[in-house]
Amino acid sequence: MSDRPPFVTVIIPTRPGQGEIPAVEAARGLDHPAELLEILVARGRQPAIQRNVALRQAKGSIVYFLDDDARPEPGNLRRVLPQFSLPGVKMVGGPNLCPPDAPALEQVFAVVLSSWLAFGASRARYWGVGEARRSGEKELILCNLVADRAAVLEAGGFDEMLYPNEENALMDALVARGAHLLYDPGMSVQRRPRPGLRAFARMVFTYGRGRAEQFRLHPTAGSAANLVPPLFCLYLALLPVLGPLGMGLLGLYLVALLGQGILSARDHGLVRALLSLPLVVLTHIGYGLGFWRGLFTRVERNRAMSAEQVVIERITPGLRAPGGAP
Repeated sequence: MSDRPPFVTVIIPTRPGQGEIPAVEAARGLDHPAELLEILVARGRQPAIQRNVALRQAKGSIVYFLDDDARPEPGNLRRVLPQFSLPGVKMVGGPNLCPPDAPALEQVFAVVLSSWLAFGASRARYWGVGEARRSGEKELILCNLVADRAAVLEAGGFDEMLYPNEENALMDALVARGAHLLYDPGMSVQRRPRPGLRAFARMVFTYGRGRAEQFRLHPTAGSAANLVPPLFCLYLALLPVLGPLGMGLLGLYLVALLGQGILSARDHGLVRALLSLPLVVLTHIGYGLGFWRGLFTRVERNRAMSAEQVVIERITPGLRAPGGAP
């Protein structure tokens, strides 16, 4: 990259008819020259297709993927764009953090999402972990991801048969082509977790289903750790016939839960840590059941949505945003 900042396209998929789009307002405040920034709102009902259409229409050599409810920090682009001058770097991402003013239940969900026992290495998607480093699909998340547009297109874009996990398959494809992916804990967005218990349970079930479908279409060794929750569900189903061995393993699991509670209390306080522990168990079971479901779903491109049905709205920082935001 030259000393002149690159042209950047922010890509935000959203539903047809959605008025207020928080990500648009926040993207307009990014610290980047206005003449080198555009925002593409891609309206439709299949995010992978919407993002692919926006990718093809983007003017920027660099694209910044945001979910419609993600609010990036103003300095994110200034922070990460220099990384693309490093050899092989094609993608940089960071965590999405629960806003400090989110409701109490959502704050507890955030504790679960950031816990090692619930999400392993993927907790880095929800909590700033460590230092900036070379990374991969386990730590990066699509709601806060900057990428080299040409590299993404050369890798085939997003697999339109997958949702979620379309970005995970893309990241694996980029790595297979020799690309370097970076994780920067300081490049964050604020994004609220799910609003209620049912929505949270549905989310982890969907994550499990998506991972299984990704594994079927794009099997890699990196998905091996994701087999633990479905095997845990199988273990629970067999617990009545496993005898003392089964109960011993359950005791080890409870010790691990206690250890996670201690770690969570250090970062989030005792009350939130205690409230999060039953939800860690829910996460293991919900993700595991979703994975089993995903092993047997019919995976095909969403026929209810075509590229021709995606509506692209192009916004420049000096113009009025959708929904009437100034």
